Amino acid sequence: MKAKVAFCLLIGAMLISPFPTHAQKSNAQLWLTNADRTALFQKQNHAFHFSPTAEPHPTIEIRDTQTFQTMDGFGFALTWGSAQHLYRMVPAKRNALLRELFATRGNSIGISYLRVSIGASDLNEYVYSYDDVPVGQNDPALTKFSLDEDRKYVIPILKAILRIRPDIKILGSPWSAPAWMKSNNGVKGGNLMPEYYEAYAKYFVEYIQGMKAEGIPIDAITIQNEPLNEKNTPSMQLLAPDEAIFVRDHLGPAFRSAGISTKIILYDHNCDHLEYPMSILKDPQTNPFVDGSAFHLYGGDISAMSGVHDAYPGKNLYFTEYMAVEHSDTPTLLIAKHVSGTVIGAVRNWSRNVLLWNLAANSKFEPHTDNGGCPICQGALTIDGNDVTRNLAYYTIAHFSKFVRPGSVRIGSDSPETLPSVAFQVTGGKIVLVVANTAASPQTFNVRFHDKLLTATLQGGAVGTLVW
Repeated sequence: MKAKVAFCLLIGAMLISPFPTHAQKSNAQLWLTNADRTALFQKQNHAFHFSPTAEPHPTIEIRDTQTFQTMDGFGFALTWGSAQHLYRMVPAKRNALLRELFATRGNSIGISYLRVSIGASDLNEYVYSYDDVPVGQNDPALTKFSLDEDRKYVIPILKAILRIRPDIKILGSPWSAPAWMKSNNGVKGGNLMPEYYEAYAKYFVEYIQGMKAEGIPIDAITIQNEPLNEKNTPSMQLLAPDEAIFVRDHLGPAFRSAGISTKIILYDHNCDHLEYPMSILKDPQTNPFVDGSAFHLYGGDISAMSGVHDAYPGKNLYFTEYMAVEHSDTPTLLIAKHVSGTVIGAVRNWSRNVLLWNLAANSKFEPHTDNGGCPICQGALTIDGNDVTRNLAYYTIAHFSKFVRPGSVRIGSDSPETLPSVAFQVTGGKIVLVVANTAASPQTFNVRFHDKLLTATLQGGAVGTLVW
């Protein structure tokens, strides 16, 4: 009888505990990447114990009662070139690599979000759209529409990924409309002509429905990659007033008529022109069709994203492109710079995702288009035949993607100047804290959670992910 009473008292104490189950754990695990490459996203054998007291070091306090945005995921752009390199690997090596990238167990890093190009990007061998016709002709009824170019590499690789990660989110972005819809009738630059707005809206509908028929759900689209950049091949200028008209009068109604729930995301360019998305969001007729705005970081400051959030808190923010590359004249891995400035920066400024550019290239940074393709775009992976090298961007994303699964929520955390950090309450109840040491020398710091503290040290330029 006494044993039964003791057991009931123990269960009662567990039920009335003021903290969730994860708070009862007394230790954390660390995954570490050092700038000198002595550890590359490596789980440390040492467990970090929480205790009531700690040494007087800088302290990062975690506040799980303070919540921010829900996370959609972390990942890369799966360009046509990335898919080509993966497709050409021998099946056994390709399948093992895809499991490493998209599964979550063991050494897998759990990529949960991808960006694909709608038609060609500048990381293609050649330019194509889904409705190409001879010069001087047009096809407003889209009778020539075909996804056959994507069926060469992109669609097979996406299907293989979906078998591993069926819930992965996919964002589609066009680099250009078909040339016949444009003012210069070319693949580089030019503007979308108003007489083809209706046809271009139908083009998006055909794309989403066509990919769905292939078993590939497109969660969201941006209307134009870098709409203020006419220098890529392909590219197209689409100014904010024109994007507003296109969404309000054509794309939004076309999606509604076709029963398409794919999110419409504005802008998709640098953090230096907030007026672009905000001028569209202020239109009461356009606003309801729009899920949010997307940003790159080749210009402007990442904090600008919060300006859009503050003005339109009901609309979502996304971070869709930045390139984290290694340089041959820099022997150290600049992971703290990219984790802090890009990933932590985007998430602390309300982004629901972080995507880096791009997933894979070969050691010559191929393929890319001529006269406006990117000759320096290193992939997260370098794939030469069946040989694979993991690069800076791979480790940058891995520190988040493996643990911060879709549905996780950013929670309150301090972010000291030389120890920028971000924290999450992840699906399953655990807490994840990512910390970057942006100083050149080692730093020891405390983490405070529910009035208990642990102490850890990161080498200069290192990044750590703590999980408890």
